[in-house]
Amino acid sequence: MIIPYHRDYEKIAMGLLSYTPNEKKVKKLQHTMKQYETEQNWQLYFWKEEEAIIGVIGIEIEENTAYLHHLCVNPSYREEGIGTKMVRELEKYTGHKLSSTKSTSSFLESCQSQKE
Repeated sequence: MIIPYHRDYEKIAMGLLSYTPNEKKVKKLQHTMKQYETEQNWQLYFWKEEEAIIGVIGIEIEENTAYLHHLCVNPSYREEGIGTKMVRELEKYTGHKLSSTKSTSSFLESCQSQKE
């Protein structure tokens, strides 16, 4: 299930985001978190199954488009289709169809081809 980011879960968000290639350096990761916390059009969500938060997905909304900037699933839960579920549920939750950025284009194309 999709749940909105709350600052109480900052360490969990940072831990999950640190699995993404562009967020390996602490300064970059801190900058990214600050964007999600201070810029209204940058929104971060968690994916929760049972009692565990196992994924994070981050978007930037510009007008009627939501750009997928970050998506990460805990390595223990990968290859189970969770990323695709996250994309589909976030589109329903926000009412925006997701568009890719350079770093998320191949993943989002894969998700969209699975919908067809």
